[in-house]
Amino acid sequence: MALDGKTILFLVSEDWYFCSHRLPIARAARDAGARVMVACRVKDHADAIRAEGFHLYPIALNRSGRNPLADLATILELRTLYAETQPDLVHQVAMKPVLYGSIAAWLTGVPQVVNAMAGLGFLFISTGLFARLARPVVAALFRLLLNRRNTRLIVQNPDDRALFTGAVGVMPENIAIVRGSGVDTGRLIPAPEPPGPIVAACVSRMLWDKGIGELVDAARILKNRETPVVVRLIGPTDDNPAAIPQDMLDRWREEGAVEVPGPTKDIASVYADSHIAVLPSYREGLPKSLLEAAACGRPMVATDVPGCREVCRNGETGLLVPVRDAEKLAHALGWLAEDAAARRRFGKAARVAAETEFAENVIVGETLALYREMLRDPLTL
Repeated sequence: MALDGKTILFLVSEDWYFCSHRLPIARAARDAGARVMVACRVKDHADAIRAEGFHLYPIALNRSGRNPLADLATILELRTLYAETQPDLVHQVAMKPVLYGSIAAWLTGVPQVVNAMAGLGFLFISTGLFARLARPVVAALFRLLLNRRNTRLIVQNPDDRALFTGAVGVMPENIAIVRGSGVDTGRLIPAPEPPGPIVAACVSRMLWDKGIGELVDAARILKNRETPVVVRLIGPTDDNPAAIPQDMLDRWREEGAVEVPGPTKDIASVYADSHIAVLPSYREGLPKSLLEAAACGRPMVATDVPGCREVCRNGETGLLVPVRDAEKLAHALGWLAEDAAARRRFGKAARVAAETEFAENVIVGETLALYREMLRDPLTL
């Protein structure tokens, strides 16, 4: 069944995130005959979104804000948007869009709701007072909203499925596993290792809960041991509560333990200039940076946590280390830096996994199949 005549609205927090993570799925829905709308906070990518033929609706969603009045205003804004646009299906991505969008969809009677949780985010990782107080409230709301008959929850790994069924109480039949947002294996291809010192590239937002602090400590350990590994931090800081301040990044750069070239859109060149991909995150949904590394045929070192271990398979595509353990992280990076045969073996296996399990066409196909299933047999509230 095609999607002719159906209207699908994507609700995401930021325009750049839609372009980097959801554009292939939106294109496929459009090409299948759907009318596609996008609601997000707009900064730099409005022209790119409209150039695809999508209808763009700017919204004032602050994904890291803690102002109850502002959050209420966002829910009311979404309720108005859903009532006016009357989508057949909304696809809401990440914590706040899922929570606030599901409330708006319930209030306005949106026929079908797809919620995608790309990891559990700051609220479920942090041990701070705000997170500990908010967690049970959010879990209770999720239990109410995600168990509705017209709703499906997409998670990216079995660990998150177990968490949502166990700790949150979402019915298993309401959950689908779609592993990531897909990686372009045609654009990202393996390249020969570059000459010179071994480079371990961390492509990530500069957040504490991505394990960046531990990675800097590991780089210091390697430097003190005179192990020739260059650790390179590639990515932006942002307004996330766990964001690393720019002045801290500047101090690390001046110290010389790590290189901090900042963000780039040329991911293919990043991995072509590197030997190892590293991501010591505290928890992930399914990290796009490791998927991109796998497509580029690079071995990886990552923490043994949900999401990371879906891509970095210990002894197969890379090495897993305990979370928050700079010493073992340094050891794994040093070992892999010294074993070129292991790097080649892991990199080759990573590329095969990218092609067969995580490629865009695989992920897009699974997502459209879910859309068609829901739209073919509309459920009553």
